[in-house]
Amino acid sequence: MKIITETKNPSDPLLRSFKLGHLTLRNRIMSTSHACGLGDSDHMPGEAYQAYHLAKAQGGLALTMFGGSSYVSQDSKWSSGQLSVATDKVIPYFQKFSNRIHAEGAALMIQITHLGRRAETNTQSWMPSVAPSPIRERGHRSIPREINHDEIARIVREFGDAAVRCKEGGLDGLEVMTQGHLIGQFLSPDTNKRTDKFGGTAKNRARFGLMVLEEIRNRVGGDFIVGMRYAVDEGIDGGQDFDDCLHILKMFEERGLIDFVNANYGRLDTELSLVVDCMPGMQERQAPWLEKAGAVKKEINLPVFHAAKINDIATARHAISDGLLDMVAMTRAHIADPDIVAKIKRGDEDRIRPCVGAVHCMDQNRPICLHNPVTGREKAWSHRIQKSLGKSKKVVIVGGGPAGLEAARISAERGHKAVLFEAANALGGQLLLADKASWRRDIRAIVDWRGNELAHLGVDIRLNTFAEVEDVTAETPDVVIVSTGGIPDFSLIEGGHLCTSAWDVLGRQVQIRGDVLVYDGTGRHTAPTAAEMLVKAGQEVYYFMIDDLPAKELTYGERVIWKKQLAEQNIVPTGDHSLVSVERMGNRLATTLISDLTGKETRIETSAVVLETGVTPVSELFDELVAGSANGGRGDLSSTLSPKLNSQMVPGRYDLFRIGDAAGSRNIQAAMFDALRLCQTI
Repeated sequence: MKIITETKNPSDPLLRSFKLGHLTLRNRIMSTSHACGLGDSDHMPGEAYQAYHLAKAQGGLALTMFGGSSYVSQDSKWSSGQLSVATDKVIPYFQKFSNRIHAEGAALMIQITHLGRRAETNTQSWMPSVAPSPIRERGHRSIPREINHDEIARIVREFGDAAVRCKEGGLDGLEVMTQGHLIGQFLSPDTNKRTDKFGGTAKNRARFGLMVLEEIRNRVGGDFIVGMRYAVDEGIDGGQDFDDCLHILKMFEERGLIDFVNANYGRLDTELSLVVDCMPGMQERQAPWLEKAGAVKKEINLPVFHAAKINDIATARHAISDGLLDMVAMTRAHIADPDIVAKIKRGDEDRIRPCVGAVHCMDQNRPICLHNPVTGREKAWSHRIQKSLGKSKKVVIVGGGPAGLEAARISAERGHKAVLFEAANALGGQLLLADKASWRRDIRAIVDWRGNELAHLGVDIRLNTFAEVEDVTAETPDVVIVSTGGIPDFSLIEGGHLCTSAWDVLGRQVQIRGDVLVYDGTGRHTAPTAAEMLVKAGQEVYYFMIDDLPAKELTYGERVIWKKQLAEQNIVPTGDHSLVSVERMGNRLATTLISDLTGKETRIETSAVVLETGVTPVSELFDELVAGSANGGRGDLSSTLSPKLNSQMVPGRYDLFRIGDAAGSRNIQAAMFDALRLCQTI
């Protein structure tokens, strides 16, 4: 199959076609392989998986790669998230998948691998892991045995078998994952301590990888694209430096085994290295390894791809126009907005929904994107909001936090007249407090993008308006959506009235001097952010938690950064403690806590106590609006999924719903999903 560019001689370098072997890619923008968590229970790319990638193809990118860490062998498995290319059963799935993607003008490729020591031994096949040397991997915790020559031959053959299945499935190509996986474990002196023909010199360490790529090339021929995801520098003492990586890469190039290199940086064996090196989160600078990838391109004659926090168009355009890359991978950017290319083409770059680097897409609870509630749910919902087929309605939204902003945006996209009341002088709600952490400033883009969209859509925004029932009913609404959020409530805590909310610390509503006890009762961002702010202001902080580790409710990519931040600030968390009471002792406060593990009581005196226990819904307005509603304010899950709207539109009556924290204390993504599943049906 040949992909033809839709734009002739474009001035934008991102929209120029690219020749990759026999394949012509329609532009220079791609998405790299990742484990999106949407595979069927038998590890096949079914409808949900295909719909997720189809949205990106429909959005105009040239190449979507899928199947991060897809396994070729039974001893290369994790508990979830992978696809299997170890059985012929996958071929019909690939055939349907490739036909759907090709029909949209995009190319489709997969990543295949053997995990080596990264495999988990207590899941699925319950097989022992193998590696060049018996060195434990910290991330997945297996202790591998040293692989023998028979096993090497078997795995080489299984790579070839898997590649044939990919070709028979109609895919345009594949990449072999080397970085940190079995091939990369052979390549690196840090993980390869062998003294036989597979260890020691660069030639010996490259031997296994060369055998794999030779097997693949011999089995699929020259009319199938084959590449490598490859670390161009491990960035660790005792590992592969840039020169060693380049030297070995040239061995693959000289033998004509690969058509491209997908350049990565760093190591994968710890949570911290994943979110700092391989998939940098919002705490890292933009495109941290782009120059490294560009340096490789200068030294080889192969096309170079690269992905690592390239989530804005200016950086992507620079990467192509300055010759640093041949294809720029905007993987997480497409998770946030699959229509990136389409928006570039029609001159709507300012309307691209930005990836904020929240790393929710790396969590085990996928599908999820903090900024886009449709992602991963494409079977049920669409990224492209459709106009309502019915009569335009008046939709009044009360509360301008994430839930309210998304409700107003979708309602306006549907063709309804949206009015948004916000009591504060700015949009954002609780999210305005989130960027107070030293490393989370990019989160503000969630508010900024929606503010820009509401302006574009002509939504009537009324700031500094504490909406009462009369304000709402004066609009003669057809639908009222209460998204007033929640507030901290310490009334059930003995002595809670003596405490300070973490919100007040973040909003600088109070000035605290002296030593402070911070109690984290949620495992979210709020408490560690407040603790960090207090320490930086010169206060001594005692940090107690209801959980056994900080930020337990968050994704691993967020948890590990908080562990790092707290350690750098010399904040020592004490876990598994319940707060019992707070009482005044002169001009100080005495807090009593009990260890959930031992039952031992701890009593600490400090100048102040800062609590984070979540929020309770602000429900007064909703309760007052129920009497005038057509649906009695019933907004349970069933009615939210299929709202019973007031079809007769009786004057003075409206359908009433509440979403976000106004319905219950949750997170940003849940709040915006509430808005999505309600407003796409209005």
